[in-house]
Amino acid sequence: MSERTIVHLMRHGEVHNPQGVLYGRLPEYFLSELGHQMAAAAADFLSKNEIVHLVASPLERAQQTAEPLSKLLEVSITTDERVIEADNKFEGRTVGVGPKAFMSPRNWPLLRNPFTPSWGEPYVEIEARMRAAIADAREAARGHEAVIVSHQLPVWISRLSYEQRRFAHDPRNRQCSLASLTSLTFDGDDYVGFTYAEPAGHLLPEALKGKFVGGA
Repeated sequence: MSERTIVHLMRHGEVHNPQGVLYGRLPEYFLSELGHQMAAAAADFLSKNEIVHLVASPLERAQQTAEPLSKLLEVSITTDERVIEADNKFEGRTVGVGPKAFMSPRNWPLLRNPFTPSWGEPYVEIEARMRAAIADAREAARGHEAVIVSHQLPVWISRLSYEQRRFAHDPRNRQCSLASLTSLTFDGDDYVGFTYAEPAGHLLPEALKGKFVGGA
């Protein structure tokens, strides 16, 4: 008999970052007050699920996002380096990221190949480490559910991988909002589909301004 297992990929909540730094893997970037509310909303959303295994990236914002769910379900947090944020050569900068980056000649070598991408960790490497972590979480929760608290790009690349889509994409079109859930369903070891939910959608900046559009 096959077993149905769900692995929820959760993005962390909002980070306190008033300077607008691209913080990447830098330490000491913690959830904002709103980010803590997002984490609590996600935990409440999952409170009735059969979650038996909880994993989080080692970065503080992911650990803090996992804490409410850990306390609510009395499931300990397993830290997994494989679900950490993607490496990025723009890390630590406050300007020159996104469209503005193309205006600075010093950035051109980093932008030579957006399909890899040339400015950071290759998508195929993100895919490999995330799929390995997901496989381990699926095994640990076989027949039940697991949660992995990670970051936007690793979650999005995982979804593209399971959907067998190309990795090249416009970052503005990622469907992976703060504290969102990309939930992968498996029949035994076979992937059968996913669902997407935004349990903290009402707390997103766009929603608080009355301009919320799902999946931002």
